[in-house]
Amino acid sequence: MNRFLVIQTDFGLSDGAVSAMYGVALNVNTSLRIFDLTHDIPQYNIWEASYRLYQTISYWPKETVFISVVDPGVGSERRSIVVKTKSNQYIVTPDNGTITHIKKYIGIEEARLIDEKVNRLPNSGHSYTFHGRDIYAYTGARLASEVITFEQVGPEIPIDSLIELPVLEAYIQNGAIKGNIDILDVRFGNLWTNIDRSLFQKLGVDYGDSFEVTIENETRQVYKNIMTFGRSFADSHLGEPLLYVNSLDKIGVAINQGSFAKAYHIEAGAKWKITICKVPNFVYNGNSI
Repeated sequence: MNRFLVIQTDFGLSDGAVSAMYGVALNVNTSLRIFDLTHDIPQYNIWEASYRLYQTISYWPKETVFISVVDPGVGSERRSIVVKTKSNQYIVTPDNGTITHIKKYIGIEEARLIDEKVNRLPNSGHSYTFHGRDIYAYTGARLASEVITFEQVGPEIPIDSLIELPVLEAYIQNGAIKGNIDILDVRFGNLWTNIDRSLFQKLGVDYGDSFEVTIENETRQVYKNIMTFGRSFADSHLGEPLLYVNSLDKIGVAINQGSFAKAYHIEAGAKWKITICKVPNFVYNGNSI
């Protein structure tokens, strides 16, 4: 039985790169079922590649094979690997930090170095710039089609030798939660923080409560205002800001039917800090707002 093959890259779809990866995989097995995670990862953004895997992987069946190619170090000495997660799925990727969130939040059972003498597209040995096609699509398709076993990918390597990116933790200080903007909900412009719902609940919150939200980057404060914690966007008026729990059980910041990121020129990453502090609800004509 074929496993599913799911591919993400920073290639975009404006040329034939992704199609070439599909072609390689289908030449391994024409009945292979291939799906796209995304091909719109910002160029060279390994952090976002790692996060998008974390956002997605838990919703796919066991034994699914993921290929992730965001590879600014292609052709260098960086390793090519396949990891088996503790949820029994596989990720084929450069060893450059792409497995950071998976290792931290899901767990890695085993890691193997891809043996390129065996698991490389035939007659591609003199090309050093398209490993997504020549190594990752080929190896991923062979693994998903059970042409090779996980053990036949190559030699086992220590899990603690895998490259990881720094992951910052949110914390409570003086009655306020301090965290980071981990990533953007790109299409809608919502901010996804690293603040878990369980940590947020330690402030003693309920739907409808008011919070002062401050957002800063390394050089300046870019936003400070009061907003409400809502169950969904319907709990706020059109154009109003709100806090909510996103699909990864973390706190998000949004504007109802607007882009928070565009409105305030906010980006994601370690330098983007957020502070959330509970404040008394405002009262207007006897009604809390």
